[in-house]
Amino acid sequence: MRRGRTFYLDRRNGKVMGVCAGIANQFGWDATLVRVGLVLLTLAGGFPWTAIAYGIVAWIGKPQPETRYGLDDPMPSRGSVREARDSMREIDRRMAEVETFVATSNASLAREIESLR
Repeated sequence: MRRGRTFYLDRRNGKVMGVCAGIANQFGWDATLVRVGLVLLTLAGGFPWTAIAYGIVAWIGKPQPETRYGLDDPMPSRGSVREARDSMREIDRRMAEVETFVATSNASLAREIESLR
């Protein structure tokens, strides 16, 4: 566990109260693996204790604030149409070069192929 981090329930990505998703976020694991591990631990004989622990964590844990869902800025800034057009201009130029390279015939290559026949 990283120092200085508090545990939050991840109800947005959680299935039941967000406990497993919160544990996965805390340790940097996949939430599906945490859920499967909890089910296996429960089936392996820890039934009443895993259910009790899950309930306690769900009761004590704080819900994750909206800004903690991977969004640094709650409302990302939207660029203008001009900015989008300018950023796409270079891509359009490169695609035109590729199209020209593919679509035009190479006379020297065609002569070489004909000489090999």
